[in-house]
This record gives sequence, C-alpha cells and structure tokens, in this order.
Amino acid sequence: MVRLDPTQLQDWQIAQAAEEWMKPVGQLAAEWGINDDELLPYGHHLGKIDFKLVTERLKGNKNAKYIDVTAITPTPLGEGKSTTTIGLVQGLGRRRKKVSGAIRQPSGGPTFNIKGSAAGGGLSQCIPLTPFSLGLTGDIDCVVNAHNLAMVALTSRLQHEFINTDEFLAKRNLKRLDIDPRNIEMKWVIDYCAQALRDIVIGLGGKMDGFLAQSGFAIAVSSEVMAILSVATSLKDMRDRMGRIVVAYNKRGEPVTTRDLEVDGAMTAWMVRALNPNLLQTIEGQPVLVHAGPFANIAVGQSSVIADRVALKLSDYHVTESGFGADIGFEKFWNIKCRLSGLKPNCAVVVATVRALKMHGGGPVVVPGKPLDSAYKEENLALVDKGCENLIAHIETVKKSGINPVVCINRFYTDTEEEIKLIKQAAEQAGARAAVSEHWLKGGDGALELADAVVDACEEENDFKLLYEGAEPITERIEKIATEVYGAEGVTFSPEAMSKIERLEKDATMRNYPVCMVKTHLSLSHDPQIKGRPVGWVLPVSDILTYGGAGFIVPVAGGIKLMPGTSSDPAYRRIDVDIETGKVKGLF
Repeated sequence: MVRLDPTQLQDWQIAQAAEEWMKPVGQLAAEWGINDDELLPYGHHLGKIDFKLVTERLKGNKNAKYIDVTAITPTPLGEGKSTTTIGLVQGLGRRRKKVSGAIRQPSGGPTFNIKGSAAGGGLSQCIPLTPFSLGLTGDIDCVVNAHNLAMVALTSRLQHEFINTDEFLAKRNLKRLDIDPRNIEMKWVIDYCAQALRDIVIGLGGKMDGFLAQSGFAIAVSSEVMAILSVATSLKDMRDRMGRIVVAYNKRGEPVTTRDLEVDGAMTAWMVRALNPNLLQTIEGQPVLVHAGPFANIAVGQSSVIADRVALKLSDYHVTESGFGADIGFEKFWNIKCRLSGLKPNCAVVVATVRALKMHGGGPVVVPGKPLDSAYKEENLALVDKGCENLIAHIETVKKSGINPVVCINRFYTDTEEEIKLIKQAAEQAGARAAVSEHWLKGGDGALELADAVVDACEEENDFKLLYEGAEPITERIEKIATEVYGAEGVTFSPEAMSKIERLEKDATMRNYPVCMVKTHLSLSHDPQIKGRPVGWVLPVSDILTYGGAGFIVPVAGGIKLMPGTSSDPAYRRIDVDIETGKVKGLF
C-alpha cells in the first residue's frame, strides 16, 4: 500500500490511487465470512449480499457490538461524520478486531451540489468512489421508479374517474375511489436538488393529457419508499408496507392507498433487488455495507435495518451511521430504527471539531467561497468553550437513551493542544469519554485512541430505553422530542397540523406510529440561523405527514422543504471525465 498525503491530494485523487490496491469483492466477502452463493457481484470490486441467505445461515450467531456514529449540530465547516465512521472501522481493524461499517448511499442532489457524496475523506474513505457516488447498483433508481409509479397510478385514476362513467369503470373492474384532487399526500420525486420543481401544475392541455392539478417534486431520498427500504426486515415485510402507503384522501376524508390503486405489487417488483445491501470497502480493506439514503432532516436518514442485521452476525464490532446531529439522526436511530428492529446499541460516537464548536460559540459567519476568518485558524478558547454547550446538548441526548457516549474530536492541523484539552474536559464533565482522532490524515493509525475508547465503552453495561411509548398521545410524543432533545420550551401546532393529529388519533393503528420529525439540521431549533444551544424558544409544527407504509407520523417543523435547492456554485461545475482513461475526476 502506497502512502498517500491528504494534505497534497484531493479526496477523489486519493480514492482513485487507493483503488489500485482494492481487494476483489469475492476476496473481501470471503474474508468477512460470506459464502459464494451469498454474494451477488457487480463487476470486480463491489456487489450485493443476499441478506436472506446470510441471516438464515447465521441466525444462531451472537450479535456484534453495535456502535452508532452521530455528531454535533452541522456547520458549513463540516464535522466529518462519514469520515469518522470509516476511520473508526479502520482503527478497530488496526486493533485486529473483526469489524464492519454501514453507511448510507449518497443522493445525486448533494453529490452534484455542495455537500458531496459522503464517502468519507482523506485516508478514511469508502471505495470505489465513482460507483459509490454515481448510482452504485441502482437502489435509488428503484426508489424513484417505484415512487413515481404510484404517482402515475394516482394521476391516471384521477383522469379516468373524471372523464368516465361508473359503468365504464365497472367494465374494467375499477371501483370509483372518488379521490379528492385538493388532498393529495404525495409528490413526484427526482434525485437532484431542483427548487424549480417544488411547486408545479400538471395535466395542462386537453382532457386526454391528464387531470389538471397542483403538484410538485421532492428529492428522491425523502420518499416513503426509501423509508420503507430503511426499516423493512424482509421481502414480505416490504410488500406489506408498500400497500399501506397513503397517496391521497377521498372526498370523505378517508385515506387512499397504493393497495387501493392496485399498484403496490408493481412497486415492490421495482424494489426486490434493492432490498439486498451493497458491499464496498474502506481504503484499508474492511467491509462496508452501503444501503438506504441520507437526509435525517427530511427523512429517517439511517443505514438500513437489513444491513445492520447482516453485519451484526458477521462481525465482532459493527459501526453504523446516522444522519446529521444527535438531535435528529441519533434521535431517529434511537426511537425509530431501534424500536422497529429490536436492536440494542452498545455505544454512540458524537463527532465534533474545534472549528465547528467555534462557530457554535458565536464565531463569524462562514460563507462558501470566501476566505475563512482567522478566528477559525488561530487559538480562541472563549469561542470553543461557548460552543461546547452544543456538544453537551448532544451528549445529554445520547445519555437519555441509556447508551454510553464517546466524543470523537476530529482533529485539524490548526487545532491547538489547549483547545483540545478544553473539549475533553467539557465532554468528560458531561459524562462522556473523549478521544482525539486523526483518521483523515493518518487513516486507521490515526484512529487508535478513538477505537480504544469505543471498545472500552462497549464493555460497559448500559440501560438502553426509548424516549416515548407508542400509546402516548401524538402531541405528547412530539413535545417530548422537542423539549427533551431539542431543548424547546414547548410546541405550537397549526390548525392544519392539529386537524391531522385529531384524525390520526382516531385510527387505532396509525396513532401508535413512531414520530419522524422534519426539521432543519443546522440548529437544535427550527431556525437554521440559531447556533449553539438555543434557549427560550418554541417549536412550530406546521404540518403532519402520514407514512402509512413506513409506519411513521411525520411532523414538519418550521419552513423546511422536502426538495433542497441547488447553490450558485454547485459541485457539478468541477466534475468531469478523463477522455483517455474514462475515469471520473472531481468527485468529493
């Protein structure tokens, strides 16, 4: 293995160089304990795993130690959560542990916009980078096609019921659903950040051109179909969930589902191959499963239950990733993923950086493309100290779950010893272990202190418990998340949200669904401009979505959109292809 210098090379250059020594996927799988008939290769270096065969064969195996990686509230300066996930896997590998990781498949939206593909960075990356970033084995394409097929079925039924008589419909064995075109629950999806498609009108033209209606697009990974992929435990489970998706309401206010539209079977047909998790590897050759999608602010944002169940049977330590900060990513891991899977974690890692804590401490606004203020490059203990209030809030969230927290101080070369010492003291006083890690610069060798802290935390007993029970009133569950996790003083509900809650409370099944909040990831509050640990604020819930298939109640807080926008300086401006080799350059 050639030594690469991340201070001199971009991430895509490091990944491209590291791909020269990648293990063939057959070797990677065999070393992990996967049989030949359980591996479904996609080329030389990646594949899918037949999860049904693996879990059936190993169902008697003891589960590995289960570790979730989360972070402080994100800032434009970055915290390196995916990088830390990969770095921790590499560090545990250096300690000769049988270890695996699970991360989420990147969306084309951030990949071609400003966030990048979230494969990690520096010497802690998931490879091969190009297929990872550009569609992988097609899971998101399957989600898009399954979701949009439901919209095709809905709009087609609206048109035919509008222009045809009951007699005509009966001859085609169609029952009139009497769908209310003003009460449509779903939009179309596309896997880009396309703000121009948020609100559109469809069906323009003649009566044969569709039903005239207001509609729009959301980003693909916010689809309920993706949520189902995240939480499904089997093909049967997925098939059952697919039929419970609420696409609209009829004129009597009753839900119209994909089963009513008779499209749920065809939607599941699109998703069969996507149900198997994808197998990739770290730069240092440990297995990484990539499955389900990102965006814990507008989706569940977890690597899949299936991926974790497979890995927990094959490894001694398994590291899984949750989206964004502990207030939304870890909270959903805790109260949705663990609730539905029955899995109990041993440890949670909260990633923080000195620079991000300085911003939470009141540091100058960071504007992409403009030089970084000197406050972020020089020692400033006052900003770090104030910013640690945000870190402590996330530690307290993890502790409320009963899990042992470990703070990873993801070190940058400008960080000083005094700044690091201050963060360690704050973390330890809040009841967490703290470890400095330099995995971006040194790979697994730089993550040994973090790996040791995680091993120690996993050896301690914990008292894992959910934040709320399903029988509590919906408003109480939302208020508990807002007050005990976000730090709000209370919650206000719009009339529309309260009307929907009242309707859900009358449904014996839906009223017990877990809560999957839609909220900005850029603040503990609903306002992305408020950093640190806000006090004296109230969470406004403007709407309630119902994910009948995934089994979620989805409150929408603040003005967050399910379709992000593309920036003025998107990443696609720097992505290209080497016309001699065909290799993609510029991905990050």
